Amino acid sequence: MKRDKGVIIWLLSGCVLVFIMVVVGGITRLTNSGLSMTDWHLVTDTFPPLSEEKWQHAFEEYKKFPEYQKINIHNNFTLDDYKYIYFWEWFHRLIGRVIGMVFIIPFIYFLLKNRIAPSTLKKCFVLLGMGALQGFFGWFMVKSGLIDDPDVSHFRLSLHLTFAFLTFAYTLWVALDLIYPERKAPVPVLRKWARIALIVLLIQIVYGGFVAGLNAGLVHNTWPLMSDGQLIHDSVFIERPTLLQNLTEGQSGVQFVHRTMAYVVVALILALYFKGKKLGVDAQQKQGLNALVIIVFLQFTLGVLTLLFRVPLWLGLTHQVVAFFLLTAMTYTLHRLSK
Repeated sequence: MKRDKGVIIWLLSGCVLVFIMVVVGGITRLTNSGLSMTDWHLVTDTFPPLSEEKWQHAFEEYKKFPEYQKINIHNNFTLDDYKYIYFWEWFHRLIGRVIGMVFIIPFIYFLLKNRIAPSTLKKCFVLLGMGALQGFFGWFMVKSGLIDDPDVSHFRLSLHLTFAFLTFAYTLWVALDLIYPERKAPVPVLRKWARIALIVLLIQIVYGGFVAGLNAGLVHNTWPLMSDGQLIHDSVFIERPTLLQNLTEGQSGVQFVHRTMAYVVVALILALYFKGKKLGVDAQQKQGLNALVIIVFLQFTLGVLTLLFRVPLWLGLTHQVVAFFLLTAMTYTLHRLSK
């Protein structure tokens, strides 16, 4: 595969922008800013309101929706408060526009210059589709909070978040294909364990979205046991009519799955690490495995602290950022074990 530094930098730039967008998305969620923009326009939303009159108009439109009518109307919510939450949602959408331009404009240039190999070109079209779909998922999520319930669906929030992680991981994978054009013999046993660990990590990310969407980090703020000294709190099974609903829609059930799955992720990564040491891996593979172990323990610790301190903004955001780093290390390691 042809190695083109310009194409590699372009793809890695996309990774960085997706990372920034997820960080800003986390701030948007943690500051309850996601429903501040009640409509979407490709051109007119590019800049925030530029006069007090336009700000007042936007604020009046916001007052027509459930978040203001059911929550903020009781909190002495002012225009200045509205400007604060508006900024984060506007900034989040702006980065989405920037990502679109950063992808499409260089893509057309590289395509016209015949600098993208056919195999990479197919992957770029997949990325283009993923970017468009992510924009739709964002609108789909916000829409759920503008009808009757002032909270967005936790299912849609998790879909939007997880797909951003997947888009990042796939973009990184395409870049790694160009960074390391040489072919290596795969390590089947380690590759199998890495794939299992990746799948479980993605499920954990999905449940991280559930926890965020349901504010499930605000209950059972003890560790290692849940409330009342219970390993599995009684409320895990009684919030919803069925077990499946409890584990996907109940605050206690969702938190229980997320905190339990953390142990599984750590165990799988440790198993992968020790199997790698036993079988003997090359320098790149060893770097990936070492990074995985360090980051997963950091992430586990942050998860515990986030729970104990009831999700302060900086801890919740840091926990999400390190999840991104963990997925990065996992993607790199699997890539190096697969070639």
